[in-house]
Amino acid sequence: MVNSLPQVTALLPVLLLGFTGLALLLVDTLRPDTRSNTSMAVVSALGALASLAATVWFVASGTGSGDTGGAILLFADAVKVDTLGLFFTAIFASVTSLVVVAAHDYFHDHPNPATFYSLTLFAATGMSLLAVANSLAVVFVALEMVSLPSYVLVAFLKQNRGSVEAGLKYFLVGALSSAIFLFGISLVYAATGSLMLGEVAGVLGDIASDADGIGSRSGIAGLGIVMILGGVAFKTASVPFHFWAPEAYEGAPAPVSAFLSSASKAAGFVVAFRVFTEAFPVGASLAADINWVLAFGILAAVTMTLGNFAAAVQEEVKRMLAYSSIGHAGYALIGIAALSADGSGNGAVMGAAMAHLLVYGFMNTGAFLFVAMAERWGVGRTFEDYAGLAKRAPVASTAMAVFMFSLAGLPPFAGFFSKYFLFMGAIDNGFLWLAAIGAVNSVISLYYYSRVVKALFIDDPASPTALDTIDVRPTALYAAVVFAAVATVLLLPGFGPVIETAEAAASALF
Repeated sequence: MVNSLPQVTALLPVLLLGFTGLALLLVDTLRPDTRSNTSMAVVSALGALASLAATVWFVASGTGSGDTGGAILLFADAVKVDTLGLFFTAIFASVTSLVVVAAHDYFHDHPNPATFYSLTLFAATGMSLLAVANSLAVVFVALEMVSLPSYVLVAFLKQNRGSVEAGLKYFLVGALSSAIFLFGISLVYAATGSLMLGEVAGVLGDIASDADGIGSRSGIAGLGIVMILGGVAFKTASVPFHFWAPEAYEGAPAPVSAFLSSASKAAGFVVAFRVFTEAFPVGASLAADINWVLAFGILAAVTMTLGNFAAAVQEEVKRMLAYSSIGHAGYALIGIAALSADGSGNGAVMGAAMAHLLVYGFMNTGAFLFVAMAERWGVGRTFEDYAGLAKRAPVASTAMAVFMFSLAGLPPFAGFFSKYFLFMGAIDNGFLWLAAIGAVNSVISLYYYSRVVKALFIDDPASPTALDTIDVRPTALYAAVVFAAVATVLLLPGFGPVIETAEAAASALF
């Protein structure tokens, strides 16, 4: 592809998302009287699906891979299109398409739904740009492109006090984390004199070897790396920077919660995977006495443990899913916490984490969209309020059961295989303790995930007429839930190519 078309076309998936968002905003501004919720949702979904199709086409054709000449560098090497970036772009586009389809019904009575669609697409554009960033400056700008629309989306229901309060809390904490992240970048620049990831790695190696007498800069570089790690921990909702997530996810509209807990979380991980492997290589960092691998290991263990134990004591399904997403951030952190200096199994464990994030994107998005559907039906928030829903909505309830069992990591669902490869990758790379903690936490998670299934299929409703008012006609929201479940199941036979692509993309970083 790159041999017959200009190299800038490698950014087609990013451009499709951005131009679709701009088109929606333009139409809504110039012709507000002719806007239609349905037309806006259709255009948004088509734009996200077009981006997904372009991404899959690029991956299949080998764009940016080592077999076709390596990564494509654009804009003075500030942007780097490779298989890693395309893999994460596929996650962002998939989640975005599900969310905008579901939003058609969720915001059917909102006075200005076009704002939601354009903001969602702008956030997805920032995530896709984040995936191909090759400079710390581009990383920060793209991160803000994701954050600013996200703050507005959380507070989108202006008449809902919970939504506005969650948006304000998210904004305040997010602004602080952005400042910490930016200050970390400035310290790294002070120590290395560059913002390009490859050049930072080269100077870090010189610091480690004390070439030209610059070994004294290791303290400045180390502090900068720690602050960047803190910014990444916030974006991925990792402990101790997780406290914003339950409040934001609970107060935000459920489709927004789905978008943030799946796509936005994956955006944080693509920053971690690319920046810490390309700018701060394990060997050079350890030689400079900067052990960020250990820091990530502690974060992973504490995050998955606190997230699962907190989820186990929740009484509201949406809040349980919020803490569950924190636990899954801990699992995905294994992909960077289990790296070693020799690099023998680094590609396998990081590739497994990438595959898990792809599977997680479907099953977690589907679970939150089921909550959105329950909210539209007028069902309450607690486990007891979900009692007997399977009798009234068997298809949607079956889809929710698929999400719950897959999130718990039960065979034969896709979540089991992604966790299996992730834990085995950690063991093969010498991090048995991380895999053991992950396995124990997966067992704990089965308790609270099974509570949802029990309520849906076994428990009886509070009264015989409690579910009579539920409208279960097939709608866009219903279709999005079912499609997410089908995608989760179809990832079983297709998991081989997924894990191979992810491992190949990750291995190219080392």
